[in-house]
Amino acid sequence: MLKSAVIRQKEEKERLLSLLYIKRSKADQIQKWLDSDLIKVILGPRRSGKSVFALMMLRGQEFAYFNFDDELLAHRKDFQPDQLLQELHSVYGQFKYLLLDEIQNLPDWELFVNRLHRQGYNIVLTGSNARLLGRELATALTGRHIPIEILPFNFQEFLRAKNYQVDQPELRVPEKQGQLLHLLEQYLVSGGYPEVVVKDLDVRSYLGVLFDSLLFQDVIKRHRIRFSGQMEQLGHYLVNNIASPYSTRRLVGKLEFGNAVTLSKYLDHLIEAYLMFSLQRYSAKAGSRWRAPRKAYVVDNGFVTAKAVAHSADTGQLMENLVFMELVKRGFQPNQDLFYYQTRYQREVDFVLKSGSSLLELIQVAYRFNRAETEDREIKALLEAGRELKVDRLTVLTWDRDEEVKRGSQVVYFKPLWPWLFEK
Repeated sequence: MLKSAVIRQKEEKERLLSLLYIKRSKADQIQKWLDSDLIKVILGPRRSGKSVFALMMLRGQEFAYFNFDDELLAHRKDFQPDQLLQELHSVYGQFKYLLLDEIQNLPDWELFVNRLHRQGYNIVLTGSNARLLGRELATALTGRHIPIEILPFNFQEFLRAKNYQVDQPELRVPEKQGQLLHLLEQYLVSGGYPEVVVKDLDVRSYLGVLFDSLLFQDVIKRHRIRFSGQMEQLGHYLVNNIASPYSTRRLVGKLEFGNAVTLSKYLDHLIEAYLMFSLQRYSAKAGSRWRAPRKAYVVDNGFVTAKAVAHSADTGQLMENLVFMELVKRGFQPNQDLFYYQTRYQREVDFVLKSGSSLLELIQVAYRFNRAETEDREIKALLEAGRELKVDRLTVLTWDRDEEVKRGSQVVYFKPLWPWLFEK
């Protein structure tokens, strides 16, 4: 049975390699590590394009492939890694690289991978479990790896998939800019899951089913959760309340959980499965960060649209979620160098960006300003936070406003979303 699985997966590998490929922004970054003896670990949510990214990275090389997300083999107690290695050589002959897909499905995977590494194999792994980025990965591979996250398409990848060529001089023409804004609105609502973008799939039907499937497969089933209804209720609640502060104490009462410990554990499972992110409030004191309410964000705007209880998702929240995920895709780590902030007068700033011990920028997200008091409120929050945190770079991301506003010695930069998404 194992040999037939290797043969079947080899055919699938060849089929995937023959497909049209949308180049990912991190392709050049990982290519320089290809010949390194470090283990390449590609992480991200399911269906985000990790496997295709890894296959295309190895295209033209001699490599063997095995996917542990195979129903016939997953979690079999009699599975023998040595037998797999034998069958891979039987089917592929000699190979320089070894790509192991969805490695977290193999019990004690780190022992197998470490042994292969000691034997001289050049290894590429993929995984859909965020814990592999943290203590588990650091402990298992002890510095012998290079991690890279592949998330749903960013806006530039989305445009490549839509065959839209960006020519900066042409974007000064209103007609061309209108076409771009139309695509940005589509991206804002439908998100960047590759299959949705490339195949123009219906967002609600495809991503609604995918969200429920990931919730069951990667959370409820993996962690053997007995009260699956509570887990589903929590996931759906957070997707419908993105960018809103929450505390475990309030959620326990609202969702009628038995206790805060269980709810916190369920939250961790959602984050681990790459469905949700949880953002802390910035404070120089670690204790204050842990005690303050957090804000929830979802990995892709398409999930918000697909699972929205209301007729349509809130545009301002969608834009804030898009900006959050863009910052994550640029490498900002939530709760390490990405936070939100609340001033001493209880005014909120959406994002605080750090680099090491330095604060870089404060960002406020506002789709449109309907009234003068709305603008005044957003600016006041930035100005107060800038003075308290001693940050000069104050930015408001809007849909279409582009100007600088001076208040005393401080300057607030209003930027349209679309050019910001092209910044490096």
